Amino acid sequence: MDEETLFIVSQTFKALSDPTRLRILHLLFQGEHSVNEIVERLSLLQSTVSHQLRFLKNLRLVKFRKEGTTVFYSCDDEHVKSILKQSIDHANHH
Repeated sequence: MDEETLFIVSQTFKALSDPTRLRILHLLFQGEHSVNEIVERLSLLQSTVSHQLRFLKNLRLVKFRKEGTTVFYSCDDEHVKSILKQSIDHANHH
């Protein structure tokens, strides 16, 4: 594994190790949401959500689109959904 891949993989696991980021990803796994919807649904501060979304976006775990002044976020691709689903399934496996 080359150094760049190693770094990206380690940062992805770092992203998935944070409960707040996991909550955001789980919500986005269910569909696209605006920043305000994420704030309301997860009872988080807007600054917290914005910070975590920036972190996730930089790792290409989420993508966004703008509609007027509203920014909507969603999971970037099926890989993200697969990683999250497999982790949840593993945690629930007895």
